[in-house]
Amino acid sequence: WNQINNRQKVSRNLLTDKDVQRHSLTNGRWAVTIQVPRASRQDRPVFINGNPLTGTYKRRHSGDFHCTEEEVRRMLAEQTEDARDARLLEDYTFDDLEMDTFKAYRARLAALKPDHPFNSAETREFLRKIGGWAVDRASGKQGLTAAGLLMFGRQESIQEVFPNYFLDYRELPVSGSKTQWVDRLTPDGTWSGNLFDFYRLSIQRLFRDLKVPFILEGDSREDDTPIHKALREALVNALVHADYSARISVLAVKAPDYFGFRNPGKMRIPISKALEGGNSDCRNRNLQKMFSLIGLGEQAGSGIPRVIENWKSQHYRLPELWESDEPEATLMRLRTVSLLPDGTLRDLHDQFGAEFERLDENGRLTLATAQIERFVTNARLQQLLRLHPRDITLMLRGLVDGGFLVTDGQGRATTYRVSGSEAVDLAQEASLEVVPVARSSGTSDGFGARSDGTSDGTSDGSSLEIPFSRTAAGQILPPELWALAGAVRSRKKAPSAQLREIILILCADRFLNLQELSQILNRTPNDLRQRYIRPMFDEGLLERRYPTQPNHEQQAYRTKQPADT
Repeated sequence: WNQINNRQKVSRNLLTDKDVQRHSLTNGRWAVTIQVPRASRQDRPVFINGNPLTGTYKRRHSGDFHCTEEEVRRMLAEQTEDARDARLLEDYTFDDLEMDTFKAYRARLAALKPDHPFNSAETREFLRKIGGWAVDRASGKQGLTAAGLLMFGRQESIQEVFPNYFLDYRELPVSGSKTQWVDRLTPDGTWSGNLFDFYRLSIQRLFRDLKVPFILEGDSREDDTPIHKALREALVNALVHADYSARISVLAVKAPDYFGFRNPGKMRIPISKALEGGNSDCRNRNLQKMFSLIGLGEQAGSGIPRVIENWKSQHYRLPELWESDEPEATLMRLRTVSLLPDGTLRDLHDQFGAEFERLDENGRLTLATAQIERFVTNARLQQLLRLHPRDITLMLRGLVDGGFLVTDGQGRATTYRVSGSEAVDLAQEASLEVVPVARSSGTSDGFGARSDGTSDGTSDGSSLEIPFSRTAAGQILPPELWALAGAVRSRKKAPSAQLREIILILCADRFLNLQELSQILNRTPNDLRQRYIRPMFDEGLLERRYPTQPNHEQQAYRTKQPADT
C-alpha cells in the first residue's frame, strides 16, 4: 500500500481495500488475490517511475508488455479531450468542404424538422451550431472543427489531418465462391470520401435485399423494420465512436449470415456498462450531435441496447460485442441466425443423444452457441444468459465434466468448444481474441470473413494491400509474397522442406511476426512456432528482431543475414 500510494512510483492508485483479499487455505496456508479494476479514460495511462512514455504497460494473458509511444499519446489525448472531434483546425475553411454533401445534410434536416431554428441560419452559423465550425475567443482564429471536416470534407483534406483515415464497406459472397466480394465501397476518388456520404451509400447497401413485411401505419406503409433500425444504429455507432487517428479503418461487412461493424479505438466505458445503457461517453460528440439532429442515433448511451433489442425481437442470436487490443478496435457482429437453429439442435442430439435433452435451457443454449460460433467464453455467455459470471463458470465446468465441452487456454483466456470439434486457433494478437481465425485461404477482417488480397484500411486508398500485413510500424507486404505462399497455403500437408524454403524467402528482406506468417501460410501459430520457427532459429537460419527479449510482444523474424567479410 505504501508503494502504490507513492506518486513517485505509481501515477495513480486504482485499488481500494475491497480489491485486495486474503483467503485461508489448508494446512495454515493463505493466498492474497488482487482484483485490478479497469482504469477510466481520465485515469489512463497508469504508469510507473514518473514517465508515461517508458513506464506504461498493458496486461496480456501471457504477461505485461510495454505500451508503444503512439499508444501512450492516444491515451493522453483521450484523457484530456472529452470530444476528440471538437478541435479547431486552423486554415481549414469552406474550400475544404464537399458542398454537395453539406447541402444534402441541410436538406435532410429541413425535410425531417421543417420548423427547426437551425434551418434559417446562414452557412457558417449553421456549421457553428451543429459543431462543425469553431472560434478561438482568445486568438480570434476560426475554422472547421475536426467533426466538420470528417462529416462534410473532401477526401484529400481529411487525409491531411488524419493520415490513416479510411472507410470500408464490403459485401461478401456465399461461402465457397471464388469472388472476393460482391460489392465494395472505399474512398477511391469516385465519391467525396466523407462520413455523411459513406453513411448514405453504405446504409443503402446494408438495406438492399432485406425482406420488408407489409405493415400499415395509419394509411401508409411502414418499411422501417427492427432490422433496419438495428443496422442504422450500429453503423452510426461505429462512425461516432471511431478514433480516426488510429491505423485501421472503419469497416462495415455484409455477409450471407451476419452483419459486422468495426471502429478503430476501444470503448470509453466498459462493455458491461455499454450493454446496460444509460452510460454515454462518446469519443466524437459533435459527430454524434450531427447524426442525432437528422434522426440517426441518440445522445443517451442507449445505442447498443437498442441494437440488441431490435435484433432480439427477430429471434436472432444476440449481437456479439468485443474489443481488440492490437490493433485497438471495437467490433460488433449481428448474426442472422436463430438462437437455437433446428439443424444445430439436430446435430447436437445426434452427437450426445438423450444426455443433450436432459440439459436445462442454459446448457442447451451454451452448446448451440459453441457449435455455431465455434467456441464460447464466459464473457460471451454473460451477453446471452441472465446468470452471474460465477454461475456461468460452474455451468461450464459441469458441461466439461459431462463430456459436452472441452477447454482451451487458461484463466480469462479460457475458451470452450464442443467435444470432438476442431480446436480453434486464436490469434496471439488480442484483436482476434474472441473470433476464430479464418481457415480458408485469405485472412480475417475481425469477423472471420475471407478477404484475401484486399485492403484493411490505408491512407492512399489502395485496394491491393494485404490486410494482415500492416504491422504496428505500418509495414506492407508486397502482393507477390501472397502469390508466393499460394503453393503451400492451399495445402493442409506440404513438404516440410518446401515450407521452410518459403519461410526463408518471405523473411529474406523483412521482419515478419508469427501471426503474419501464420496467416499468409494458412498455418496455426503454434504449429509454425514449434515445427519451423524455433528449429530454424536454433539452426541459425532465422534471426529475431529483439535478440535479447525472446518473448517481446512485437517479436518478429528475418532470414539470417550473412556476416560482412
